[in-house]
Formats: sequence, C-alpha cells, structure tokens
Amino acid sequence: MELTAVVKPQQVVSSHEVESSISNNNKFIEANTQEVTLSHLRQDCVIPVFAKDNESTIPHFEFISAVRSVTQELFPEGTVMMPNIRTSHVIKGRIPSAISKPAKELLDHEKTLYYAKMAFMVEIPHVHTYINNQKLNLTVGGVRSYSEQNLFSKKSIEKFKIFIGFKNMVCCNLCIATDGLKDDLRVSSVDELKSKTQELFLSYKQEEHIEDMSTLKDFIINDEQMAHLLGKMKLYNHLGKDKKQGVFDLNITDSQINTIVKNYIDDTHFRADDDGYINLWNLYNLFTESAKSSYIDNFLSRNSNTYEFVNHLRAALKNQVDNYFLLKDIIV
Repeated sequence: MELTAVVKPQQVVSSHEVESSISNNNKFIEANTQEVTLSHLRQDCVIPVFAKDNESTIPHFEFISAVRSVTQELFPEGTVMMPNIRTSHVIKGRIPSAISKPAKELLDHEKTLYYAKMAFMVEIPHVHTYINNQKLNLTVGGVRSYSEQNLFSKKSIEKFKIFIGFKNMVCCNLCIATDGLKDDLRVSSVDELKSKTQELFLSYKQEEHIEDMSTLKDFIINDEQMAHLLGKMKLYNHLGKDKKQGVFDLNITDSQINTIVKNYIDDTHFRADDDGYINLWNLYNLFTESAKSSYIDNFLSRNSNTYEFVNHLRAALKNQVDNYFLLKDIIV
C-alpha cells in the first residue's frame, strides 16, 4: 500500500482555528521519563554488550536512525521531523581508572551511562488529517527495553517495538491501531530492522484508520452511561478468569481509570459537555491521555488496546448488542 497525505475536505477548518489550539507540550509519554537528544545517545552513552561474547547490541541511536531512515525513504516529498526521545532507568558506571574514587569526586569523563529503556517518535507533518477540527500528523516511532534482552548470554536475536499512526497535535496523544504496531519485533541486524520497519509501514491501512477514528465522534454517551462504563472497568481488573471469558480484554490500571475520571470533568479539549455528554472521539482521547502514564515497556500495547476498546464500544452502540461495559437498557 502506498502511504499518502490524506486530508478530509469536509473536516478541514481554518489554519488559525487549528494552530491556535496546538499545545507546546510535546510529551507523548510522561511516566518516569526524561527527554534526551539523538546526539546525547550517540556521543555520551556506552553501548551494552552480550556478556559471554562481548558482541555489541544494536544501540538506541542506531535503532532511531534506522526507523527515521526508512521513513525518509517512504516519504521523500516532505519534511520528516527530528525524533522526540524519552528515556528511563539510567544505568550508571565508571571507567576503570576511577574505580576507587568517591562518587562525588568523579569527573565527567570518568562516568559512563546508558538507558535501559527508550521510546521515541518522529512526526511526518505533511501527511495529516483533521478529526473533530483537530489536526493529526502521521507519526512513527519505537520502543526499546534492554530488560527484555538477556545480556548475560551470547549474542542473540534482539527485541524492539515499532509503530506507525497519528499524533493529535492538540494534546500529543498518539493514535495507534493494531495494524500499525509491531509489539514484538525480533531482528539480528540493523538491515533486518530496516526491512521489518518498512514492511510494517507499507502494510499499515492509513485511510481505514482515519475513517474509523472519524466515525467515533458520531457516537455519544451520557453521564449515567459513563459512570456505568467506569464502574465496569474498575470491576474488570478483579474478575476471575472464568468471568472474563467473552469480555473484551481491557489492559488498563486503576490509576489510569482515575485519570480518565478527572479529565472527563476537567480536560480542556476532551471533557464532557455541561450536561455530561461525551462522544467516543473525546472519550478515546481521554483514554490515550491516561495511557501516557504507562511505563515505556507497555506504553504502545496499552495505547493500541485503548483504540480497540473504544471501537469495541462503538460497535456495541451501532449494532445495539449486549456489552459488559455498557448499560443494557441503552443498547437493546
């Protein structure tokens, strides 16, 4: 499939209306992370190796550069932005000559570090669409966690996560569908990483994703339905395996549910109206906002699960079928 710039004419609003609502906040993930630059990863961080043979892993900066390189090849007609990188779980060390020094006396050149976990995203702003008068830029990115790798063994297949989807420019929320996520990518070289990345990007059904997201704004629930939904979401995490049979496999924490409750009332862009009504597009963004508090390891899977869940609710409302999470008297 050829990926192209898709702009829905009936959804376009004036540039002044859109640009005035763009947030300066660029945090696509927030929990326990810090922003770093690509040059910092390349110049200041050591590269972890496999302990038994001292073979190098694919470092974070090569992972990012590989994905961005593929993106530039597939979208040569416009600007591909520099990556926005978030890291966590810094692993500190020191050079051998400083082995006996107290930590407070270490000089900068005597310290070593690398990050056990890293997530990044790259925007492609010339490929965009509008939903509910909000601009969405096509975005790609990935996640790497050395905790998923056995570094005490010999060199082996390495694990990565990559995605392609959209970023809501109002709030930096990522919108990732299942076909735009490879959550368990295993490769042995940078060339293979590039090949698998290109494969995912070309198989991504961009127009279908946009169409599905656009229809979410046409479905609305009231405050009573919302309260029932939130209560069922709370109960779900405590159900036994037998009672979860046939129920959507929701991947969400209690703290994220609490964030959704708060933002249902207070969020500037996606809260309910004065009568407690909220459409599923705004509800979806409350979910993706809460997913930003996930740790790097499960951030992408929770984001994708959120998209599938809201579409699960939409299908129940549209087809008027029984659903564990919705009030029965409003869907039958």
